Amino acid sequence: MVDLSGAPSDAVVPDPRLLARVRSLADAARADGRRRVLGIAGPPGSGKTTLVAALLAATAGDAGVAGHVAHVPMDGFHLLDADLVRLGRRDRKGAPDTFDAAAYAAALESVRELPRREVAAPAFDHAVGEPQPGALVVPVQADVVVTEGNYLLLDDEAWRPVRDQLDEVWFCALADDVRVERLVHRHVAAGRAPQDARAWVLRSDEANAALVGPTALRADVVVLDGRVVGPDADFGPDADFRPEADPGPDED
Repeated sequence: MVDLSGAPSDAVVPDPRLLARVRSLADAARADGRRRVLGIAGPPGSGKTTLVAALLAATAGDAGVAGHVAHVPMDGFHLLDADLVRLGRRDRKGAPDTFDAAAYAAALESVRELPRREVAAPAFDHAVGEPQPGALVVPVQADVVVTEGNYLLLDDEAWRPVRDQLDEVWFCALADDVRVERLVHRHVAAGRAPQDARAWVLRSDEANAALVGPTALRADVVVLDGRVVGPDADFGPDADFRPEADPGPDED
C-alpha cells in the first residue's frame, strides 16, 4: 500500500496489480513501437501525486521497466498567473479553464507519435507557483509515460482530446471529509492561515472536486490509498471511499 503519511519511505510499494498493468503497457509499447500513456485522475487531495511518486519509485526498481517510464504531469500546463489575472480567473486557479488543455493534449499526442523522438514538456514550479517550459524530457527509450491531473476524464469539449491520448486511466477515490482535511493541512503547511486554508478548500478545491467525482465511472481502474478497489466499486451518493487508517495529509 502507498505510504500516505507524507514522510519519505523506502518501503512505499503500490498494489502489485498496478505494477503488473504498467508492465503490460510497456510490453504493448515494445511490440508496436508506440509509447503508451497512463493517466491518473481524481479530485484534489485524493492521492494522485503520492501514487505517482510511489509508482515511479517502484518502476525504477523493476528490472522489466526500469529506465523506461517517464512522467509528464498536467500541472505543467497551468496558465500563467498574468494570464489568469487578465482573464479574471486568478481566484479560481486550478479550475478546468485555468489550464491550457489544448497544449496538454498536443504534448501527449507528440509522446505517442511514431517514430519516437525526444519530447520536451513543462513542469510546475511549486516554489514560484508557475509552469516552467521545457523542464521535463521524455526520452526516446521511454515506453510508458505517466501523467496525473484532476480533469483527465472530464467530458467536455476542451478536455476530451486529452482523454483521447490516454491508453489507460486510473482514478484515485477517497472519502470527501478525509480529502478536505488533507487539503486544509496541505495549505496550512504551505503558509496559509487555517481559516483561510479551509475557506479556499471549500470554495475552490471542492468546486473542482464536484466536477471530477462523477468522472470515476469512465476510469479503467479505481484506486483507494494505493490499492485497487474497482472498476466495480459503488459510485453512488452513499459510496464511502475511506482508507483503512488515515495516516495524515496527502498530496494532490
